[in-house]
Amino acid sequence: MPQIVINTRPVERAAPLTQHLQVAGLIVVDMPMLTLRPRQTTDLDIALMHQWMAGEYKALVVVSPTAAASGLVAWQSLEHEKRKYKAKDGNDNYAQRLSKGLSLPSPLVAVGEATAAEFSQVRIDTTDYQILQPETANNEGMLAMTEIDSLQAGDKLLIWRGLGGRRLLVDTLQARGVHIDSIAWYERTMPIDAMAEYQQWQQAFLTHSTASPKQPKPIVVISSAAAFEHWSNIVNDEQSKTLKKEQNSDAVADIEQRLSFTLKDFSYVVLGERLANMVAAQQLSYWRVEDLSPDTILSAINSKI
Repeated sequence: MPQIVINTRPVERAAPLTQHLQVAGLIVVDMPMLTLRPRQTTDLDIALMHQWMAGEYKALVVVSPTAAASGLVAWQSLEHEKRKYKAKDGNDNYAQRLSKGLSLPSPLVAVGEATAAEFSQVRIDTTDYQILQPETANNEGMLAMTEIDSLQAGDKLLIWRGLGGRRLLVDTLQARGVHIDSIAWYERTMPIDAMAEYQQWQQAFLTHSTASPKQPKPIVVISSAAAFEHWSNIVNDEQSKTLKKEQNSDAVADIEQRLSFTLKDFSYVVLGERLANMVAAQQLSYWRVEDLSPDTILSAINSKI
């Protein structure tokens, strides 16, 4: 029977993985567990951007394409304001430098190919500093980079991110005495129709699997703690509702047909140590990956099959 994979990545990031797995012959169900919503930019956010542009940080870490895109908009806007101010003062040298593109005030670490690609959308002068990527697109990969590993007590690091998320990098550097500032450009929420999509899929799958008892466990791709929390809530809530219906029903109690799933009825592909620990704590079957490239995820799934 064909392997079913549930892709819980946000709509904005799901397509490359879904297409790659479909080409490999897998049945993929897009079921986003996260919606990325822009956050209102605060005065503190703007102040941190000004400090970064003034060269007060040893490095900037950008953890996602969404953070990169949002940060770039703010950066361009602030540079435009500076350009107009300098033009009034007749500072031709400054205007000439701006014509080369946005000037990096520190090394920029982009976590992953998609994040780095966002910076190719604008002209950035990398004469003084480069746009870098870790060999492995995760916390461990960033901590191994010279630009991050060399940070010492009193150094300052700025992070562009979403609300919540990666803690290993922050916790490790703060324990070393590094000052961490961050700008959360967006927040992660559960999609409004996530529960309905899950219920519809579950009903169709259980109907089909009754006729095909050899159907393998569906595999769920989980890329963040927030996505796993939302997934768990949906599965557990649906199971709880089903149990209550059975208890209140006059139907015969020994019906063998499955009416709902539990978390253990799925296998999981999860990103990194933190998520691996979360699913292991619930005694779930999982495969840990260190990056979210479609090839890496397909390899994990194939190792299971």
